[in-house]
Amino acid sequence: MSKLVSGIMSYILPPSNDVFYSLFEEGTKCCKQSAQLLHEILEGGNITEEQIARARQYKHASSKNIKKTLEVLDTSFVTPIDREDIQNIASLLNKITKKITKACMNLKVYQLNQYTDNLKNQSQTLIAATDELELIFANFKKPTISDMTAKNLKMKEIETRGDEILFAATEALFSGKYDALNVIKLRDIHKDLENALDACYSVSDAVVSVVLKMS
Repeated sequence: MSKLVSGIMSYILPPSNDVFYSLFEEGTKCCKQSAQLLHEILEGGNITEEQIARARQYKHASSKNIKKTLEVLDTSFVTPIDREDIQNIASLLNKITKKITKACMNLKVYQLNQYTDNLKNQSQTLIAATDELELIFANFKKPTISDMTAKNLKMKEIETRGDEILFAATEALFSGKYDALNVIKLRDIHKDLENALDACYSVSDAVVSVVLKMS
């Protein structure tokens, strides 16, 4: 078979069924590693240069993963699920990692010398959310509506818990306990973590939509 014919066939034929699912799983891995790193930093008390390096590593791996996803998508005429769903899910997974690693970096940039219980609670919620994402994508290749709906409801519970923590954190920030500069710093970090958690739920919601369309 000539290179020309081979190239045309690779474009027309769908990629291996595992390609996009594997890329989703890799993106989820970056999310989970970032969430675990954040929790490690907050529990440790002081961020180290080694932890900063790992945060950058996870962000780079996530960016590389979405780039590869879009490259495969661009060269595929047929895809196992809708193209816009692939792009949306991949972009959301990348957003989760970026938001968490940004928060990790800002802990260093803002020179915070005390990590609040609300920040630690928020990081635990993110770990729970990324654990749930891992379960979602482990079953995405052969999903059932009931299973994915149940996982989506679980993710909604986690997101609701995150909202409660954010409310408590905001109330504490404006209680007069913190000086104005620390209020700005902490609120910025809380916002990034909340955005990451919201994106986790958006991924779960997107997966349910795909499963419903496939059924």
